[in-house]
Amino acid sequence: MADQKVHDTKPSILIVEDEDAIRLTLRDYLSGKGYSVLVASDGVGAIKQLLDHTVDLIVTDYRMDVLGGDYWIKFLSEYCGRQKVLITSGFLRPEFPIPYQVIYKPYDYGELEQLIAKTLDGE
Repeated sequence: MADQKVHDTKPSILIVEDEDAIRLTLRDYLSGKGYSVLVASDGVGAIKQLLDHTVDLIVTDYRMDVLGGDYWIKFLSEYCGRQKVLITSGFLRPEFPIPYQVIYKPYDYGELEQLIAKTLDGE
C-alpha cells in the first residue's frame, strides 16, 4: 500500500506543520494550484501518511513538539531518500548541517510555490 499515489497526474505534497492555521491554509492554497496535498501535524502523523501514500515532496516545519527538530531531519535523511524535502522554519538551530533547502517563516505562499516547483523539477 505504500506505493499508492495520491493522484496519478498531479505532483503530490505532504505538508507537515504543527500550526493548524498554516497547515490548513497552505493545504488549500496548494490544492488550488493543482497539487494533490496530504497533511500531518507532526512527524508521527507524517510517518503514518508516508506508510499509506507515496508523495513527491515533503514540505515540513522544523520545530514541532512531537518528532520534530533534529530527530525529524535525521529520520527524513535516513528513511525518505526517494522524496524531495523542503524545510520551513521560523527558528533553526540544528546540531548538524541540514541536507535540504530551507525557507524561513514568515514566507510568502507565492515564493514557497516557486520553490516547490523548482524542487519538483530537480533544480
